[in-house]
Amino acid sequence: MTTTDADEITNVYLSDNFAPVAEEVTVTDLDVVGAIPAQLDGRYVRTGPNPIAPDPSNHHWFAGEGMVHGVRLRDGKAEWYRNRYVRSPQVTGALGEPAVPSDEGGLVPGLGNTNIVHHAGRLLALMELSLPFELTPDLDTVRATNLGGPLPAGINAHPKFDPDTNELHVMAYSFAEPILRYHVIGTDGLLRRTEELALGAPVMVHDMAMTDSSVIAFDLPVVFSLELAMAGRSMPFVWDPDYTPRVGVMPRSGSGADTTWIELDEPCYVYHPLNAYDDDGRVVMDLVVHPKAFANTEREPSQGEPSMQRWVLDPVAGTCSRTVIDERGQEFPRADERLAGRRHRYGYSVAVPELAGLGGGQGGPGGTLLGYDVVAGTVAEHHFGAGCTPSEFVFVPAAPDAAENEGWLMGYVHDGATDTSSLQILDATDVAAPPVARVELGHRVPQGFHGNWMPEGGA
Repeated sequence: MTTTDADEITNVYLSDNFAPVAEEVTVTDLDVVGAIPAQLDGRYVRTGPNPIAPDPSNHHWFAGEGMVHGVRLRDGKAEWYRNRYVRSPQVTGALGEPAVPSDEGGLVPGLGNTNIVHHAGRLLALMELSLPFELTPDLDTVRATNLGGPLPAGINAHPKFDPDTNELHVMAYSFAEPILRYHVIGTDGLLRRTEELALGAPVMVHDMAMTDSSVIAFDLPVVFSLELAMAGRSMPFVWDPDYTPRVGVMPRSGSGADTTWIELDEPCYVYHPLNAYDDDGRVVMDLVVHPKAFANTEREPSQGEPSMQRWVLDPVAGTCSRTVIDERGQEFPRADERLAGRRHRYGYSVAVPELAGLGGGQGGPGGTLLGYDVVAGTVAEHHFGAGCTPSEFVFVPAAPDAAENEGWLMGYVHDGATDTSSLQILDATDVAAPPVARVELGHRVPQGFHGNWMPEGGA
């Protein structure tokens, strides 16, 4: 890939289903193939990049303006599909709209392009290093909030919900200083606690893990580069193979000084854990592990095939044992959120034929949803078909007290042949089976990042 002549630049993140859509739409006449389960009353909402006037020579997938895509399900019907830009300063400036109100905090204004969660009655669109954007149920932007603050570096995009307390646990890194801040957000939606952990350098810490007793911090070799930042690069991070990779285990009842740091035997990078839990003084964690990330200045998101692994952390012995569960390239691992921090049996992720493109593209072999049973050691596969590329799929329980895998898996799928997307609903107990329902959106949803099912009247 050349970057010497702007006329010759092709950027994978501006091509095919990575390309932005031009309009915000509301579609109410949605065709459904199959039957939407009557128990589903709420919204599936996912966010992702939808860049406005990007520079192909300096555009990374992670850096596009945020757009949320939602489908409202009720009484066995799909009432609407909406896509709306998150009204960040970049978006309101580009669209000539007034800026939305904003609290103080965050290192950068933010784009709301990475995840969207529902907490304390509010929809929050998230991006690391910045404040959350509060959205209405119809996906319009209300404000940027510091959740009662202060949040000097904002929060990251992967908070964890405690299934007992309904509190929100989240970490925030900073490229201005080698500090990781662990925040606890109360059930009222306000910040109630902050602890600081010292890192070895200003590294990118995209996610965290949590157990009943501990929070898990990643201190891995993707390091902020002041040189790239001064040069105006959209993602100023580099792979440092000489950086000592380690994982921190901090007691949830303790402080940053109580963290036990465990060095890893080889460098790697982790964007997303699936889940973690306590096991007789140790931490068991299933996660997707990349051999490298940001290892050059090109625009590929990773180097090497990321695999599903199990890590067992022993804080007393200071060791981490690593076992490969599945070596296939995959990402976006999810588990039943009701078991966050507890022992799990099932998990799900998306395997793709080319991770750099996250899908087969038009005419390609398409993507596969993987359903793991880590107790039986089996993997079920749902193949979406030629040219069909899934985004992240989330688990939705059939009822609050349903069994761990009793429910549905839900996510967007792009069909390269028609250049349109659908919301597909699968039976989690039979991942390989045809979809229970497919909601045809009549619109394209670009490849994006994370979302969640938000039940009506949920927390």
